[in-house]
Amino acid sequence: APYEAADVEKLIGLVPEAQVGVEPRHLLDALSDFGQIEPVPLPKGLSATLRPYQKQGFDWLVFLHRCGMSGVLADDMGLGKTLQALTFLQWLKETRGRRTHLIVAPTSVIINWQREATRFTPGLDVLVYEGANREPLLERFKDVDIVLCSYALLRRDADKLRRKKLGYVILDEAQHVKNPASQGARAVAALQSEHRLALSGTPIENNLTDIWSLFHLIMPGFLGSDTTFRTRYARPIEADGNVEVRARLKARLRPFILRRVKEEVARDLPPRTDTIVPVELSAGQQVLYKEMLKVARERIDSVVASVGVERASVSILSELLRLRQLCNDPRLLKMPPGTRLPPSAKLGAFSELVHDLIGEGHRALVFSQFTEMLGYLVEWAESEGIDYEYLDGATRNRQERIDRFNSPDGPPLFFISLKAGGTGLNLTYADYVIQYDPWWNPAVEEQAIDRAHRIGQDKPVFSYRLVTQGTVEQQIVAMQTRKQRLAESVIESDEEVGKKLTSQDLADLFKDRDGA
Repeated sequence: APYEAADVEKLIGLVPEAQVGVEPRHLLDALSDFGQIEPVPLPKGLSATLRPYQKQGFDWLVFLHRCGMSGVLADDMGLGKTLQALTFLQWLKETRGRRTHLIVAPTSVIINWQREATRFTPGLDVLVYEGANREPLLERFKDVDIVLCSYALLRRDADKLRRKKLGYVILDEAQHVKNPASQGARAVAALQSEHRLALSGTPIENNLTDIWSLFHLIMPGFLGSDTTFRTRYARPIEADGNVEVRARLKARLRPFILRRVKEEVARDLPPRTDTIVPVELSAGQQVLYKEMLKVARERIDSVVASVGVERASVSILSELLRLRQLCNDPRLLKMPPGTRLPPSAKLGAFSELVHDLIGEGHRALVFSQFTEMLGYLVEWAESEGIDYEYLDGATRNRQERIDRFNSPDGPPLFFISLKAGGTGLNLTYADYVIQYDPWWNPAVEEQAIDRAHRIGQDKPVFSYRLVTQGTVEQQIVAMQTRKQRLAESVIESDEEVGKKLTSQDLADLFKDRDGA
């Protein structure tokens, strides 16, 4: 297989009499040095000006195609992975003729692909695979260049879509299918295509299981079987911290992952300032927090003593959830009717911050993991007479809401659930981002901030995180900083976090504000 070229090169060094032809040598040189990849003329049908790093990304995609290989375009959020992929598909049409390519993406991103294709590559015929009656659309595949399909519909129509013969399958936000046992991953694996590409703004090198599962979909066999990968790479790196094995894995992956970060390639982006806003709990919240913390510690100690830390993850996360809800707003606890609840100190801090930024003519994205908390924030905005937009997983007409916010006279606030709006949105009319509650995985928070701090932004961006002091929220932030391995990992669910917690982590998380 072409992807074995790097290993072949090592073997050549061990056999002095070995000879390598011109073409294989060119491939080996290019794999070892990005500068060896030859520039390719841009397609004539492209209606866009590529930045230098985007042009390099296009050249890299062409290089992979000519070598018959697949890869992962892992540029930072907001650097134009969609444009690079469309430029490549336009080049394919002009140089190889029409083939049908399938782009699979989250539902929220489909319309962005459609709009950018219309704008930048109007010569590509695009079909959006959607709606209740999709049978007629299946017959039109052969007449278009690009079919856009959501992961949800790919899972639902896997048996029908697997019969289509495709040129490329491009997986956008590829982390959605990183679980090899999921329906989505199995549906992707069953597709018939000549080539595959994955797009992901998340650095995937740091989560070894993700690496294997992703390459298993786009280059089966490249990293061996799951068992082989764990034995050869995952266990030595994760359990033993083996630096040599880690370097060997990175060297193997390097030719097939192109990763650029904003600080390196988009120096013309305006500055971004990150600030933690410390919030002191109200007196009533402090009393309630201490009571709940005492009960939570007793429950957790009992469960851990019985089944151990890892098997207690569900109970641990359940207790942490309630403490985090209290930090946000006591109303989230769903206490019995008539219970007198203290006011939310964080809501008070949020109110003051928002009034200040709106008074100065700024606009803000407001993220929370709790849709019910967003509901309380909406109630607050309405009581204050502040216009807003709203987006969560159940929102219909998403694009209309995005367009309204992005208009010059749009509302000053956009309330967004972290899960529904952390990726795939371009919201550069906002210059403030407010994270109402801290999240375990800083990569998720970075993706949310990148909704505003991306290409097209011409104003400095200010990111604020509201963190209640002396609480589990402060400990989560400290854990992110202290435990780099956890902070850098791409963690999709709370459950996985729970399994990674140690006894010391538990002691820190359930520590009260007096340090006991």
